[in-house]
Amino acid sequence: MIEHLGISDLGVIERAELDLAPGFNVVTGETGAGKTMVVTAFGLLLGARAEATAVRSGAAKAAVDAEIQVPATHPARHQAIELGALAEETDDDEPEPILLGRAVSAKGRSRASLCGRAVPVSVLAEVGAELVTVHGQSDQLRLKSPTAQRSALDAYAGEEFASLLSEYQTNFSHYQQQKAELEEITSNELERRREAEHLQQALENIDTVDPQPGEDEALKAESLKLENVETLREAARTAQTALSGGDAAEVTEPGPNAVELVEAAFSAINGTGAEDQELTEISRQLSEASAVLTDAASQLGIYAASLEESGPERLAEVHARRAEIDKLLRLYGPEITDVINWAQESRERLGTLQSDTDRIEELTAEVQQLEEKLWQSAAELTQRRQSAGEQLAQAVGEELKALAMPQAKLTAAVEPSQMLTPHGADTVEFLLSPHSGAQPLPLGKGASGGELSRIMLALEVVLAEKHHAGTFIFDEVDSGVGGKAAVQIGKRLAALARHAQVIVVTHLPQVAAYADHHIRVHKTSDAAAGVTASDVHPLDKQGRIGELARMLAGQEDSEAARDHAAELLETAAEESGTL
Repeated sequence: MIEHLGISDLGVIERAELDLAPGFNVVTGETGAGKTMVVTAFGLLLGARAEATAVRSGAAKAAVDAEIQVPATHPARHQAIELGALAEETDDDEPEPILLGRAVSAKGRSRASLCGRAVPVSVLAEVGAELVTVHGQSDQLRLKSPTAQRSALDAYAGEEFASLLSEYQTNFSHYQQQKAELEEITSNELERRREAEHLQQALENIDTVDPQPGEDEALKAESLKLENVETLREAARTAQTALSGGDAAEVTEPGPNAVELVEAAFSAINGTGAEDQELTEISRQLSEASAVLTDAASQLGIYAASLEESGPERLAEVHARRAEIDKLLRLYGPEITDVINWAQESRERLGTLQSDTDRIEELTAEVQQLEEKLWQSAAELTQRRQSAGEQLAQAVGEELKALAMPQAKLTAAVEPSQMLTPHGADTVEFLLSPHSGAQPLPLGKGASGGELSRIMLALEVVLAEKHHAGTFIFDEVDSGVGGKAAVQIGKRLAALARHAQVIVVTHLPQVAAYADHHIRVHKTSDAAAGVTASDVHPLDKQGRIGELARMLAGQEDSEAARDHAAELLETAAEESGTL
């Protein structure tokens, strides 16, 4: 719902601030006062083309802004959040209003904003289309496109139809997925066979090598060890000799070694025979040191002996193994874990490719079964749409009779098609015969602006009974009518306002009397200064009586006219209560 509209320097309106209410809002005023500027303002907010001539004479720019309150789940709010213009809201947050803004310079340049953020005009139009619908001679029709007409008819068809359509769309989505997979397998059979052969060969190479986690680092260390075997063996033997004297066969000139010297020190302390606490502790330490040195010498001997057993043959084996692993790392690495992971994923992919034949047969049968089921569901959807279309056309026809268009006929044509779509297998088109004998034409063609506004009013009233709408703006809805037809227009606008916010620009008192909220546009002129301006303000009950009197007789101060206006208001209020 539009809560506030701000206009500055647009046409004859210098500055206007309008607080709009739920229900039926009417805008009235003398001819040329600037009533249509209100509609123009909404058009700019909905992405209409900006004209420099719309800027008030002498002003640098015209600006329009609107504050619109919608539920947290409204599509327009989701669009604003995706664009970054609105923040995500929690369950505890009060929904933030959506702000639309448009500025037009006197040079014709235009700027648009959404919730204070600059956006392209196309984005403003896209969001605005979810919020406000304008019906007028020069405005786009909400139900002009076949998509919009189908959506409107589907909403009118009711909840049972919606459930069937939802089930159909779920099956259609699954059908598309399976069909796409089948087409992908069959159309790329040669490529998939080549891929399978490549994977098979690669996996055989990896399985032959059978690399283990961490094996490359272990081989690298062993290679370095084998390449320096003489140096390492000599160092080990020298260290062993220094610790324990080495093997008797290898030592030609035995000399003192660490073990002997430590044992000599131990014997010297123990030979004193004294039970001195400090010497006893030192003796214990020397005994432990002797054991450690003896163990180290033994390990050095074992290490040196193992080096003697590892000859050039082992080094050649290590180099060959490293070459095999390096080749795999270059192809599938850089780490052995990467090679192992690639092999695991490729085995799964190979299994999928090798099962293509069975999968093709399975998918072919499944796609065929789904297609048959979808055609059956689509036929039922078409039948229900045709039935709903007949009911819609009849209901709209009754409304048009009351709107002084007794010969007008709306047809909701639902024709079966030969193609399954996400919405069924048919086409929906609203056709209109504005006069008896006139050829049915697509909605929006073959009718005058006033006639089209009344047709759209009738259609929106009928649709609103089944589907809650947002905000409707009607301009020229009362063009070319009067008397009883005007009263009927007022009644139907009031009926529509029970389901949506309605804003109407009118010159008929019979229409204005049914409004819940009355706004007057008043023109003032200063001939000496050469300035004309319009003021926009809401009316209280007495103000409404005066305005209706002006609209009835052109004399807002006439007692007779005011009495007639008061009676008109009272009658409208009584009839609105019975709608």
